[in-house]
Amino acid sequence: MSTAVEPGTPNRDLAPNLNAGSKLNPGHLTPELWAAANRHVVCKALAEFSHEQILQPRPAGPGRFRLTSDDGAATYTFEAELLALEHWSIPPQSIRRSAGGSSTALDALVFITEFARTLGISEDMLAVYLEEVSSTLASHAYKHGGSFHSSEILAAGITGGADPAADFQAVEASMTEGHPCFVANNGRLGFGLQDYLSYAPETGSGVRLHWIAVRKDRARFTAVSGLDYSAFLATELDPGVQSGFDAALQLRSLDPGDYLLMPVHPWQWENKLNVTFAAEVARQHIVHLGPSEDVYQAQQSIRTFFNRSTPGRCYVKTALSVVNMGFMRGLSAEYMVSTPAINEWLDGLVRADSVLTATGFQILRETAAMGYTNPYYDAAAPKGSPYRKMLAALWRESPMDRLEQGEQLATMASLLHRDQAGSPFVSALIRRSGLPARRWLREYLRAYLVPVLHCFYAYRLAFMPHGENLILVLRDGVPVRALMKDIGEEIIVMADKVELPRDVARIRVDVPAEEQVLSIFTDVIDCFFRFLAAVLHEDGQLTEEEFWDTAAEVIHAYQAEHPELAEDFAAHDLFAADFARSCLNRLQLRNNQQMLDISDPSGGLQFSGRLANPLAGRR
Repeated sequence: MSTAVEPGTPNRDLAPNLNAGSKLNPGHLTPELWAAANRHVVCKALAEFSHEQILQPRPAGPGRFRLTSDDGAATYTFEAELLALEHWSIPPQSIRRSAGGSSTALDALVFITEFARTLGISEDMLAVYLEEVSSTLASHAYKHGGSFHSSEILAAGITGGADPAADFQAVEASMTEGHPCFVANNGRLGFGLQDYLSYAPETGSGVRLHWIAVRKDRARFTAVSGLDYSAFLATELDPGVQSGFDAALQLRSLDPGDYLLMPVHPWQWENKLNVTFAAEVARQHIVHLGPSEDVYQAQQSIRTFFNRSTPGRCYVKTALSVVNMGFMRGLSAEYMVSTPAINEWLDGLVRADSVLTATGFQILRETAAMGYTNPYYDAAAPKGSPYRKMLAALWRESPMDRLEQGEQLATMASLLHRDQAGSPFVSALIRRSGLPARRWLREYLRAYLVPVLHCFYAYRLAFMPHGENLILVLRDGVPVRALMKDIGEEIIVMADKVELPRDVARIRVDVPAEEQVLSIFTDVIDCFFRFLAAVLHEDGQLTEEEFWDTAAEVIHAYQAEHPELAEDFAAHDLFAADFARSCLNRLQLRNNQQMLDISDPSGGLQFSGRLANPLAGRR
């Protein structure tokens, strides 16, 4: 049975050449689209590798720079404006490559190879990194060739706000860029062409998740207080579906009471579980039941699915053993045990804090989780191995019931999106709001930055508050509150300002005091605001000075309201002259299959000098 359904997502009709033809004829891999993708990726590589001080472009005239390859055979010249935080704003069309006295086409794979020594990629990593870059190029070719909605249409809502779920998913499938910092950000190593067309977020394809039955003596279901397995499953499966699955087990002379039902990614079932877990399948510890009727859509995080059939049902996050952006995207069965408890604790903390509730800040709880332990790999593979992360799932609350009439949703990542004409989505939101750009920015910062700051200073609690992990609630284009997600694996508590229950204790991490504020400087200021300030500056919405002045005003207002935290503000000073430059691409270039140990997120960080803080002097 096919698991991918007709794209049918309301955000766009795909250009006919992209999905037409045989399975061996990728319509998006044309010379024109490939050239556009290469220019895009080379531009990003120049900007981000230079930001991290891996590459050192030299001045070549007013507003122009030159870079020479490791062997001296090729020269790149380009225009650039250096913005705050050493952000390289490079017009893609300005880039020229010359070799042997002649101009040549831009080729991102050649670029990586001819700077491999400077980039510090080891010989055994280079080919794998090139494969990730090649996959990233292919995805950009698809995005360049698709028929996507304009930023103006997305900001207004493709349904005019009549269907917030459809509007939300239209934005989610329209994103043309992955993580803003990483050059190889759409790797997805393991996907073939049909996998890409079926499961990549930018295709907007509808997907039916597979369901399997797993023996209770090898699997464990955990949930927040008051939620049991049977009651939960009844909310996630249509009437009759579960009884049909039970009947399928009985036809095999198996007792449904011995099993738990679990969703899996179709790719994972076909490519991993049937092979790596073949012994478990052969012995009927794992039984394939087929897809349910609900149609889901992959989110930007690729292994998380939104329920298009019944939007009020939970997101489903699944293990997916593909390499993407520095990690195998598995899901730890061990971590799943405590995930609901961590979410329940954090939800209680947020709801009890008057500052957080006043901003409207909420979390989308991961209310239930399930993990399967394969005894072979559990005995053979070390802790943290991808072999111990191949079969697990979690369910996260949908944001749909958090909306009031007239409100819409968009991930914060969308604020960095530009449509195919180059028009930023954030500018379209500002125009829709009717507010001056600076007033719009202030409202956004109150909804997003203030709760992130308060969690850090009041509790020394750090999220991974990047664009894809944050959902903004919008009213008339204005962010009015923020919803944080991806809690179980991506929050840490860095000090003893708050007591943790025993089953939540794993989120407490020993981070040196001087590095703790990097959770703001790196994750918020350098890895998101740097790009947002550049988009607004380049589009003429706000000058850099206005952006950072506004950010400083919001921070000062928060600090003035909380004199009880004055010592914390001084110890972790957001207005310090500079801060350590944490380099994400250096991590990926060092090891593109496991950049960091998530149980020790600060232990393997790569630093290169310090960045001048654009907030400094704005006291």
